[in-house]
Amino acid sequence: MTAETSGPELRWAIEAAQDKQAAAITLLDLSGLGAFTEAFVLCNGFSTPQVEAIAEAVEDKLRERGIRPIHREGPHGAEWVLLDYGRFIVHIFTERLRQYYDLERLWRAARRTDIVEPSSGISAADGSGLYLQPGLKRGSPA
Repeated sequence: MTAETSGPELRWAIEAAQDKQAAAITLLDLSGLGAFTEAFVLCNGFSTPQVEAIAEAVEDKLRERGIRPIHREGPHGAEWVLLDYGRFIVHIFTERLRQYYDLERLWRAARRTDIVEPSSGISAADGSGLYLQPGLKRGSPA
């Protein structure tokens, strides 16, 4: 699964996180791993208010298109918010908690795509508006 093959919902979630300056945005493709979802979107906020702002932006962007999360975890002021959309789950962490839980290590068998800011000038070839970290290929293991 990539942001392009999963339908626009995953791309909208990533774009909403980018709009709120989320850091270290990573897509883990869990398809074929027997997981309970097809993908994780992981990103960082630099403070608990930013974590909440990113979560609200993702929820708002998808809600505008009639898509609501099945489940949400993380109260206001939390260092980790989880938005479960069924086919994919968005995890928004503070840097400290992302390092602590290290989902990339736990799901290291997943194909990993790191998304970087548009200012880097490295864009996806398909015009999706998503930006790949230099040296990584979409769908390749990390």
